[in-house]
Amino acid sequence: MVTIGMNYNVLPGKESAFENAFKAVITALSKAEGHTESRLYRDVDQSGNYLIMSRWEDEDAYQRFIASEAFRNVTNWGKENILSGRPSHQVFK
Repeated sequence: MVTIGMNYNVLPGKESAFENAFKAVITALSKAEGHTESRLYRDVDQSGNYLIMSRWEDEDAYQRFIASEAFRNVTNWGKENILSGRPSHQVFK
């Protein structure tokens, strides 16, 4: 089991759009081989800062997902319309 922390900074006024998009991402994640669960957390002290904690059977399953077209489509949309910068991901073993 591996946990991935994905940090996102959202443009002001786009928080609801990001949260709604995450609900769609959950659908894609639920179909990803090796995905166990994901949850979205919002920083209550810094508007627009989010963390997605995602559990996977192993790091290879996570790497396959982030190399997929589905992930690429979601991240390209977010980069162009929602995010103020590049997300950062951290692996917890």
